Amino acid sequence: MDTPAHYASDILFFFDGKPLELSLYEALFRRLDTEFPAASVRVQKSQISFYGRHLFGAASLPMRRKKSWPERCIVVTIGLSHRLDSPRVAVATEPYPGRWTHHILLSDEAQIDGELLGWLREAWEFAESKR
Repeated sequence: MDTPAHYASDILFFFDGKPLELSLYEALFRRLDTEFPAASVRVQKSQISFYGRHLFGAASLPMRRKKSWPERCIVVTIGLSHRLDSPRVAVATEPYPGRWTHHILLSDEAQIDGELLGWLREAWEFAESKR
């Protein structure tokens, strides 16, 4: 996966004081790097974005935490053409017709599994199909 020049320091700054969240992100990145070698990553103020030709996913820290959410987690965001029907989806919205944004919480490396990677693959394909 293509990373910018200051990627390592930007990631450390993004997760400053949050070692568990950093560890979860690093595990996610390793899997994404294997699954999407042609992708690129960009560290921004509020999220870490993953791109092919277009944005297909992101990782972030929860901004507004619901009481039922794990105390320590990261949020993986994907865009799809349809709503996922899964208890793993913490929040799903349809900002535009036929465009669903899903937020999935990760609190354990075991959650970076085939199902999540399948959704990310679907998000990649959906993003790549855009003009």
